[in-house]
Amino acid sequence: MRRKNLSSAGVLSRLMAAAVFPILAAACDRASEEPASYGELRLGFHEADYRSTRSSVEIPDTNDFILSVTDQSGKVIYSGPYGASPEVMQVPEGSYDISVRSSEFLRPAFSAPQFGDDKCVVVPAGGAVNVRLECVQVNSGIRLLISSGFLDAYPEGVLFVKSDDGSLMYGYSEKRIAYFNPGNVSLVLSNGGTDKTLCTRTLESREILVLGVQVASAPESSAGAISITVDTSRVWKADEFVIGGDGGESSGGSAEDAVSVNRARDMIGEKDVWVTGYIVGGDLTRTSVSFSPPFDSATNLAIAARSSASSRESCLSVELPAGDVRDALNLPAHPDLIGRQVFLCGDIAESYFGLVGIKGVNDFVLK
Repeated sequence: MRRKNLSSAGVLSRLMAAAVFPILAAACDRASEEPASYGELRLGFHEADYRSTRSSVEIPDTNDFILSVTDQSGKVIYSGPYGASPEVMQVPEGSYDISVRSSEFLRPAFSAPQFGDDKCVVVPAGGAVNVRLECVQVNSGIRLLISSGFLDAYPEGVLFVKSDDGSLMYGYSEKRIAYFNPGNVSLVLSNGGTDKTLCTRTLESREILVLGVQVASAPESSAGAISITVDTSRVWKADEFVIGGDGGESSGGSAEDAVSVNRARDMIGEKDVWVTGYIVGGDLTRTSVSFSPPFDSATNLAIAARSSASSRESCLSVELPAGDVRDALNLPAHPDLIGRQVFLCGDIAESYFGLVGIKGVNDFVLK
């Protein structure tokens, strides 16, 4: 066999090539795994809508709403309380579905209106999308008005309202609204071991339908024919059901009418204004805010529109004057106040530690 005689230079070049090849291959693999260009997704509630809705019906604070953000492939980007979500989400460019709900609603239930919003947005590479979430009713409801004649005709009868998600027994004396996911809802009479569907209605999101149930004629020998009527004067639609009060801006004249952090920024110079927000930090300087304990300064704190805020730009600075206010709200003594909602009455200053701030706080309410 003929042997090849390799020079030392040839051997070295081959060894180097062998060593470099896997490095180049790994580099190519990494290049193929480089993440797509990113953009920013920023979420916030339409405050006037939420405030108006809350004046009509009891709903949770927006921080307790359930937020879900998924990409176009169905991958979950975030799922959890809105208040714990990042202020700014760095996401690859693309399409995103955003859903927010005041509570879970899986099966029919009495007195269980569900509020929220759904959005689909496209985030461009290197850009930012600001999404304003509304607070509207997303499920639907039905209420029965059962006549006394019906009770006489069917003393043993039981009424049910049913959908594909489940059913509820509707007692003759029931006054509450039965809530369902939008879709077909049937009224069923169970009497003497036999079930009879009296009517089926398609309920839309945000709709409350009132049905009258009565017996058209009831001779002594017969139960009579059942008549279903729709009370069209009480079919409540979205804006009528959701929006309450005057729908205007809060004035800040009382704790109950406190303005938001964002609204306060437009009220510079006004005195004795009530502002509400979440305590998120302290130890303010002209360039920084500390968002986690331990804290050193008892004279100031920072509030924001969301309990998860972690950027200085999201905050209002708050001066804590000596006395009861400072004793109750200073963070060195009360680090557990982080994340708590607070209502403060004071003067809106153009700059306190370089931020729009509240000075001369003279009253407060902690939630």
